[in-house]
Amino acid sequence: MTKLPRSNSKTMRRAANLRKNMTPAEGKLWAYLKKNQLGFRFRRQHAIGNFIVDFCCVKKKIIIELDGSQHLDMQEYDEDRRAYLKSRGYHVICFWNNDVMNDIQAVILAITYALEE
Repeated sequence: MTKLPRSNSKTMRRAANLRKNMTPAEGKLWAYLKKNQLGFRFRRQHAIGNFIVDFCCVKKKIIIELDGSQHLDMQEYDEDRRAYLKSRGYHVICFWNNDVMNDIQAVILAITYALEE
C-alpha cells in the first residue's frame, strides 16, 4: 500500500517562504515551541494537503493556528480547512494574535494541556 503525499510541491514552496516571513505573533510563539521545549517537536508553516498550518505537532496530531483580524472575513474558508484537517486526524487549536502577544503564558498552558490529552 502506497502512502499518499502530505502535500504538493507548490504548497510546500509557499510554506517554505512563509517560514522566512513569520508574523510577530508567530515569532513569539515559535520561541516557546522550537527545540522540543514542551516535550514534543513542532513544525512551523507545515503543509498538509493544499493548506499550510502555522504550527503542527505531528506526533500528537495537534495544529496550532494564530488568527488575526483577517480571519473574521474568512469563516467559511476556515470551516472547510478545519473540516479537512479533522478528516486527516488533526485537532486544531486557535489563538488570537493578541492573546499570544499579551498573555503568552496562558497560550503555552493551553497548548501544554492539549499535549497531555
